Amino acid sequence: MSTTKKLRLGPLPKIESIKLTFVCPTSLKADLDRYAVLHSQAYGEAVDAAVLIPHMLEAFMAGDRGFKRGGSSKVSPGPS
Repeated sequence: MSTTKKLRLGPLPKIESIKLTFVCPTSLKADLDRYAVLHSQAYGEAVDAAVLIPHMLEAFMAGDRGFKRGGSSKVSPGPS
């Protein structure tokens, strides 16, 4: 993959933030680290995977049509 190719997640804006901790599979962490390296190469600014995660989630939610429509406020109960 060419490092000059633009990634879907563009340059990161400066934003106010809070700390949030989550657990993920080791395979996802490895992919996040790899994406961070590619992002750093593409945009010339070193970035850690933890910095990318909120931007990725924000982009995901912005593209989720069901979420944007508001969907139903009721949560269906799971199987008993």
